[in-house]
Amino acid sequence: MKSTSNNAQQVRHHRWFLHPNPARTTMEAQIRMEQFLKDYIERLRPQYTSITEKTAHEIASSFFAFKFGIYANAINECTIALSLIPNSDNKESTNALKKALLIVKANAEDLDSSRVGADLSVAFSETERPFIAVRLPPEKVEAPGTLELDNALVLLYAVATITSPDDEQALDEHRKFVTKLLSAYKRALGLV
Repeated sequence: MKSTSNNAQQVRHHRWFLHPNPARTTMEAQIRMEQFLKDYIERLRPQYTSITEKTAHEIASSFFAFKFGIYANAINECTIALSLIPNSDNKESTNALKKALLIVKANAEDLDSSRVGADLSVAFSETERPFIAVRLPPEKVEAPGTLELDNALVLLYAVATITSPDDEQALDEHRKFVTKLLSAYKRALGLV
């Protein structure tokens, strides 16, 4: 009787390793992506300390308007945020933020005009790439326009999180959206 019990335990044990619990695997992936986002935000924190709360709020509003599909508002919010970022600051981190706003604005203009497909007319330069979340070699990029837009949205989210205390609660409520954007790249990033 004892050997049957042991065999049943071995079968259950073996089955667990062959067929891991998908809920546990999904949870582990979410935790990895959340940590990836936290690390990214902390990496950016020293770069964006001079942004005013008004500018930070406009950056957050740009993110939210695009996320909710209110593209006319997203265009307006990006335009306002761009006008509030001083031109005299020629740091690459500031240029990357401006580029993120331009990318979101260009995509919002296309979507507001019912043109579907990620806009490739504006993209991050090589000197701006250190400030984006997902940096992949060209051969691993399946949809360049989508990657640029996703990186722009994640950068706007991160900068707003760092600089806009008034939007903190709303940003926290939409954190899962950002981790899902990043999850699309987990395999290419080696986070699987």
